[in-house]
Amino acid sequence: MTILLCDPRVGAIPVQDDGEPLVELPAAFGPAGALVRASLAQRLMLARGRLPAGVGLRVVEGHRTIEDQRAIITAYATELLTARPELEAAELLTLTSRYVAPVPVAPHVAGAAVDLTLVDREGNELDLGTPIDATPEQSGGACYFDAPQVTGQARAHRDLLATALTSVGLVNYPTEWWHWSYGDRYWALSTGAPAALYGPIGAHQVAA
Repeated sequence: MTILLCDPRVGAIPVQDDGEPLVELPAAFGPAGALVRASLAQRLMLARGRLPAGVGLRVVEGHRTIEDQRAIITAYATELLTARPELEAAELLTLTSRYVAPVPVAPHVAGAAVDLTLVDREGNELDLGTPIDATPEQSGGACYFDAPQVTGQARAHRDLLATALTSVGLVNYPTEWWHWSYGDRYWALSTGAPAALYGPIGAHQVAA
């Protein structure tokens, strides 16, 4: 059974944030210049070194502001309600959290998550079955990491990505093959850690 980020068990995880800073990922991870917590950056460097020759990691997003997170939540919830106006609030929250997390538990807002993919030595993205950020509706569910319709090279690439990232302690959000995190509440629940290492970062902390 897939545990979603809106699950009360995620929100019940305590946070013991020691204020570890955000750092910018180097150009080797692509042009986005994503900001992530320092320990996550170190683990991504290790994971990159464990990929086969000629295969790299491209990170397209790291830390996300609270305002940006809320905007994505609103846009996707509106899209869902337009298609299904009969949705009750609880079901809307559940469906929305397949794609974007509630702010208090959002790994991106904590600087604890990256959206990423694999690239070849020329920087061309490899086939992983769907584009990054494809919604469950757009992809027919193929955005789920274990989607049975994803086979062949795309499945092999997903497995390669998972092997490299899990080997350095990251966890996947199973509704999004591209989303991996370390140190957030979802990571803590998934690994059995007693507390999350990172909580939401405010604008003043990013500026610092």
